Amino acid sequence: MSIPRLKSYLSIFATVLVLGQAVAVQAVELPDFTQLVEQASPAVVNISTTQKLPDRKVNQQMPDLEGLPPMLREFFERGMPPQPRYPRGDRQREAQSLGSGFIISPDGYILTNNHVIADADEILVRLSDRSEMKAKLIGTDPRSDVALLKVEGKDLPVLKLGKSQDLKAGQWVVAIGSPFGFDHTVTQGIVSAVGRSLPNENYVPFIQTDVAINPGNSGGPLFNLNGEVVGINSQIYTRSGGFMGVSFAIPIDVAMDVSNQLKSGGKVSRGWLGVVIQEVSKDLAESFGLDKPAGALVAQIQDDGPAAKGGLQVGDVILSMNGQPIIMSADLPHLVGALKAGSKANLEVIREGKRKNVELTVGAIPEEGKELDDLPLSSIERSSNRLGVSVAELTDEQKKTYDLKGGVVIKEVQDGPASMIGLQPGDIITHLNNQAIGSAKEFTDIAKALPKNRSVSMRVLRQNRASFITFKLAE
Repeated sequence: MSIPRLKSYLSIFATVLVLGQAVAVQAVELPDFTQLVEQASPAVVNISTTQKLPDRKVNQQMPDLEGLPPMLREFFERGMPPQPRYPRGDRQREAQSLGSGFIISPDGYILTNNHVIADADEILVRLSDRSEMKAKLIGTDPRSDVALLKVEGKDLPVLKLGKSQDLKAGQWVVAIGSPFGFDHTVTQGIVSAVGRSLPNENYVPFIQTDVAINPGNSGGPLFNLNGEVVGINSQIYTRSGGFMGVSFAIPIDVAMDVSNQLKSGGKVSRGWLGVVIQEVSKDLAESFGLDKPAGALVAQIQDDGPAAKGGLQVGDVILSMNGQPIIMSADLPHLVGALKAGSKANLEVIREGKRKNVELTVGAIPEEGKELDDLPLSSIERSSNRLGVSVAELTDEQKKTYDLKGGVVIKEVQDGPASMIGLQPGDIITHLNNQAIGSAKEFTDIAKALPKNRSVSMRVLRQNRASFITFKLAE
């Protein structure tokens, strides 16, 4: 064999050897969940509920099959919907649902989702040894979707609780639950993000994973590789009704805080500022003189609420709270909600282009259903008219109704920037280009001086809800 050919063979052999070693190393690095599942499964439970539904009339329009030949009657019966078998004179129906949960104390306290047991008349817990117990509902918190149950028992298996704040994107996680009623189903994946905000979910910084979660997994535990619970599986993003690779879990730190409050007092207390905030877009950041889009823009303040009493103002951009940065506006409710009423909050804000510290005392969030738009709101003002709008002064009655010190109301919208940004007759303009509007004349004067080819902010009040919008005036 020639030397060049021998060198070629040796090179190929070395390459194969290296690739083989790489595959072997990769195989060794893949996690083995066997021990985790064996230790954790006994404390993961199946939860089934029964709900009594209102009476429903039984369909009396069933065809009369009497007298038909047996084969023909059987054919028709197979094509008919099954009829409920009620005791004579009873027309009550029952709805059942399935979910998961896990034991957190030897004496039988169990965590699950609020939506798993919502409106249930009876809650049944099935343990890993197939034994069943009726559960008592200790308390629920719909805002975080956490519920605390209790079964009678002692020396029950429990799960180790971890710290969700230590989670990082890319870490392995495991879920155990009962999807579709299949007890102790195990699925695995990685953390996609922490502190994820979801629409209409203001008080939970969700853990996003790609762990397969399906109906019945709700309320089950999410584990790290140390076998510690780091979250409660709660929601999925789906267009099909099934798993699509995006799942969300409630951090265990949040869930345990809720659990402890439910156990001690039966309800959950959260911090509250009394503000409406919005995201800071690139254009809004430019209009407020920020280097980059970040923070929470205060669009509305409740009269006599904690924010108003503490000196926060409409138009302030909150950059941090108690030293913790506000990157997205949704970060603020998470941080405020974690505080107890009476706690101090130090806010770093941008006001009129300058950094300022505002210290205030956090209040208690109102009861469910008493939303901010049902309460009297205070505001501030601004306006404009190179924008293609006709405006009028606010009447004393309008100022009293909306608790405004000034501003103008749009009477007509012509073609121009106002039409393009969606302004409508009846909208109230309270601020323009970071200036409060006290009258129609101020509105016109400020509008005349608006810069060109630069983002300009405007605060608009529509149906008692305020928001900042931006636009640019061309040359």
